[in-house]
Amino acid sequence: MKISRRQFTKAGLAAASLAALGSSNTLAGPAPGIRKAIPSSGETLPIIGLGTNRYGVGNSEKARAPLREALLRFHQLGGTVIDTAPMYRTSESVLGDLIADLGIRDDLFLATKTDRKDGSAGTVTQMDESFVKLKTDTIDLMQVHNLRGWKDALPVMRDWQQEGRIRYIGITTSRASQYAEFEKVMRQEDLDFIQVNYSLEQREAAERLLPLAADRGMGVIINRAFGGGRIFAEVDGRQLPDWAREFGCDSWAQFLLKYAIGHPAATLSIPGMTKLHHVDDNFGAAEGRLPNADERRRQEMFFDKL
Repeated sequence: MKISRRQFTKAGLAAASLAALGSSNTLAGPAPGIRKAIPSSGETLPIIGLGTNRYGVGNSEKARAPLREALLRFHQLGGTVIDTAPMYRTSESVLGDLIADLGIRDDLFLATKTDRKDGSAGTVTQMDESFVKLKTDTIDLMQVHNLRGWKDALPVMRDWQQEGRIRYIGITTSRASQYAEFEKVMRQEDLDFIQVNYSLEQREAAERLLPLAADRGMGVIINRAFGGGRIFAEVDGRQLPDWAREFGCDSWAQFLLKYAIGHPAATLSIPGMTKLHHVDDNFGAAEGRLPNADERRRQEMFFDKL
């Protein structure tokens, strides 16, 4: 049976979030939180970003309404990094509309992807479409999705970076079967970012990719910090260990996020957030401090015994 995130979130978060929501022109000041620097520039980013693979809801106002509330709350709490992709159905268009409606584009760090395998012309077409859908003149980070078409895409991305249309470039993966090729690309290409899956359940990236990113001066965006949600089933019915509060954990989501982002090479994580209580809970991971090396080993030992 699939376990809902709702079961692991403290009662009252959704109500508190709703009370904090006002019009898009009456935004609360961003809460303080941990930030990390992009190695290639020194620019700092909040360690909690927004993954949007479930934002492809089309034109339905009913379906968009909770996403608008989640996005507004994300902004209120000081969130900036939003990660999307053409492959996430209509997510780019939905985000473009919501961001324009809220008037928050200048506060955001927009990341999207390309995955065309029909040469540089296909990459150009797809990236042009992303600019239109996202209603922006600049994309902060363009990534090659799961390495698809990377040999043709990266030269085009570099050209657009030189022109100022793209600020940073990178590559992504979410599966260990690609790690060997991913590592080769990391070694031969100058990249600002990599995006990779990493969690208490899936630690393989820490063996070679994360240390290599640190050596090569690449920022690291962590995806699947919750193991695709499967980890919540592992902790169902279990109490958060008391020692987790020493580094500011009040929920299992925060426990998992702090572990992933606590790796020295990690820059931020992009959990999916479509509900207000997810936003509030996840942003708790940016408060206090991150676990140190000994505490992260303790987290691993705890999880391995489940």
